Amino acid sequence: MSLSAKTRVLIADDEPLARERLRMLLASEDWVQVVAECQDGREAVVAIQKLHPDLVFLDVQMPGATGFDVIEGVGAARMPPVIFVTAYDRYALRAFDVHALDYLLKPFDRERFQQALGRARQQLERSSNGELERRLLELVQDLRPVPQRFERFVIKSGGRVFFVRADEIDWIEAAGNYVKLHVGTQSHLFRETMNAIEAQLDPDIFFRIHRSHIVNIERVKELQPWFNGEYVVFLRSDARLTLSRGYREKLQDRIGRSL
Repeated sequence: MSLSAKTRVLIADDEPLARERLRMLLASEDWVQVVAECQDGREAVVAIQKLHPDLVFLDVQMPGATGFDVIEGVGAARMPPVIFVTAYDRYALRAFDVHALDYLLKPFDRERFQQALGRARQQLERSSNGELERRLLELVQDLRPVPQRFERFVIKSGGRVFFVRADEIDWIEAAGNYVKLHVGTQSHLFRETMNAIEAQLDPDIFFRIHRSHIVNIERVKELQPWFNGEYVVFLRSDARLTLSRGYREKLQDRIGRSL
C-alpha cells in the first residue's frame, strides 16, 4: 500500500492504561492516525470489519475473545497487519519471530515500540495480502492454546464430592446441559457439553460413536452390524450403544480397517 496518506491504526486492548500508552506513543508519529480504540475482542472484530484499518495493535489476552479469536473472526484474508501486545513469555513468542510478525511484550519502552512500528511500516510497504494471510493462519495455528486434557473429574452431588479418573470411565452420554459419566454400575452428572468434553479427552482413549455417546475404546468388547449401516457396540460392562453411520467412517480410519 502507499504511505502517502496517513496509515490508519486501530488499538485493541482491555487495559485502559495500555491503550493510553499506545495512543500517546502513536501521537508523535505524523504518518499514522488512530481511527479506533477497542476494549475487547468482539468490539475489535466489528471495528476492523467496519473501518478497515491499515494496522492493528492487538492484545493477545482479552476477556471474551482473544487476539487469536479476533483474527479468526475477521478472517485472515481480510485481517490487516498486526503488532501483538502481549504478556506471553519469550519462549512462546519465538513463533512471532518465525512468522515475521512483531510484538510488544508488556511492559515495553519507546525504543522497543519504535522498532516494532518500523517493522510494521516496512511490512505495509512490501507485503502482499496473500503473504499476510499465510503468516496469520500459521500464527493462529502455532499459538492457539491447546485444550487441557481431563485426567480427573471432581463431581459434587448431594453434598458429597466424587473423584473420577478419566481412564475409569466406560462411556459418556449426553444429558441436556450435562454429560453423564458411566463408571461400572455408577453414573455421575457433570456440567459440560459433549463437544467441549470430547475436545478435552485423550483421543487415544476416547472415541465419539454417536452425537450422544463417547466410549472408552479399551472398554469395547464387540461390534455387530445393525440396520442402515449402523452398528451395535457392546461394552465389557454389558452396556449396548449405537455406532451411527456418521461416525462409522471415522472409526474405520481409527482402527485401520473397514466395517
